[in-house]
Amino acid sequence: MMELEENEDQYLPLRETVYKKLRKQILTGELKPGERLMEIHLANQLDVSRTPIREAIRKLENEGLVRIIPRSGAQVAQISEQGLKDVLEVRRSLDALSAELACSRMTEEEKKKLQEACEFFEKTTKTGSYADVAEADVAFHEVITQSTKNARLIEILHMLADQMYRYRFEYIKDDTNYGQLIREHRALQQAILEGDTVKASELAKEHIDRQEEAILRHLRKEVKR
Repeated sequence: MMELEENEDQYLPLRETVYKKLRKQILTGELKPGERLMEIHLANQLDVSRTPIREAIRKLENEGLVRIIPRSGAQVAQISEQGLKDVLEVRRSLDALSAELACSRMTEEEKKKLQEACEFFEKTTKTGSYADVAEADVAFHEVITQSTKNARLIEILHMLADQMYRYRFEYIKDDTNYGQLIREHRALQQAILEGDTVKASELAKEHIDRQEEAILRHLRKEVKR
């Protein structure tokens, strides 16, 4: 998948290529929360002029991934407890709605895709990197999202995706969570395939609640260090 993305980048304008690279580094934690984004350093690192760096930083600021501090410059936005709660409060309701709609709207082909995505996630937890596991997790939920056939719901969920990805990646970096994630995916898949809207909705909510609890524990440990 990454090789495909790199090949696709060859056809993007330079500013978009730089933006995608910086965005990925932020989402995966390569550029850490609070880290300063020095234009000269980044330009040298990516072998570009400062202009596309500046344009990428402005775009990332609009997405909430970068903050501009007066007299200090740009830095990667912090992952805060309140930010986590705000994002997951919205995501919890939307994921529950997606699961409900999927129960009645998922096609036979999409049911097969959901099963494949569930199995692929399990396989990836045993052989993949953190980034691979995160992508497999996203892919599983994307099958459910797309099966709702609700364009506005899909649009809103995609708008939240980057903010959610940062938090989800922190959760996925702890591989002791993998067993629980696999069980939750299997249960959610089964509820959707059985068309049980009540159970699917509750499982989707519990899935988010457990992630919130785990990420909050992680954030509080980081603060104490």
